[in-house]
Amino acid sequence: MTPDTGKQVDIHVDIKENIERIKERVEKAARKSGRSPDEIKLIAVTKNVEPARILEAIDAGIWDLGENRVQEMQEKVEAISTAGRKVNWHMIGHLQKNKVKYLVDSVSIIHSLDSIELAQEIDKRAKKVGRIINVLIQVNVAEEESKFGIFKDEVNKFIEDIVKYDNIRVKGLMTIAPKAANPEDVRFVFRELNKIFIDIRRKNIDNIDMEYLSMGMSNDFEVAIEEGANMVRIGTAIFGVRR
Repeated sequence: MTPDTGKQVDIHVDIKENIERIKERVEKAARKSGRSPDEIKLIAVTKNVEPARILEAIDAGIWDLGENRVQEMQEKVEAISTAGRKVNWHMIGHLQKNKVKYLVDSVSIIHSLDSIELAQEIDKRAKKVGRIINVLIQVNVAEEESKFGIFKDEVNKFIEDIVKYDNIRVKGLMTIAPKAANPEDVRFVFRELNKIFIDIRRKNIDNIDMEYLSMGMSNDFEVAIEEGANMVRIGTAIFGVRR
């Protein structure tokens, strides 16, 4: 059953064909930046997309799914599991502390760690179920008031404060660039986050593994890849416009 989100998606799209085109674009961007396309993980963002269409994406070779809302993730985890598919679930939206308990059993990576309080809650809930939860620190590079995430000059202090939590493992950084008609206008955001990512990785901090740089969506993922992204979160370009 499709969650009642008050929105609809355009069902008149060829999901398999869209994925093939995106993979071609990912490969081109990766080659342009001197990397192998195999280094880039494609996450299909399934917000407002019903399970039947998600299964189409899985059958087309997508194994990483990103959700913005905990309730929607819960419903889809059950539906996709019932259909006999095993996938990796990514929580990519803002996460409230009181919702952590609902996803701690099923999530592969939380992309949106943005406060000490949230880190404490994830650590506590993960400890209760005997898991170590992989997380990405969300950085608000452009310092937009409308977006979540810590500011770039706070990242090092934030990392110092969360290394003590045994049941969370920092695996990298995530950002959401400002909306722009021309992706070149937000290239600086991706470039800046990559610099921070590289700087942290060079420090070899215990409990911090700079493996993933999650940045780039349907309208700007090629520029993000050129600037170092190895995770891109694609929704509209796969499933069509949410209406």
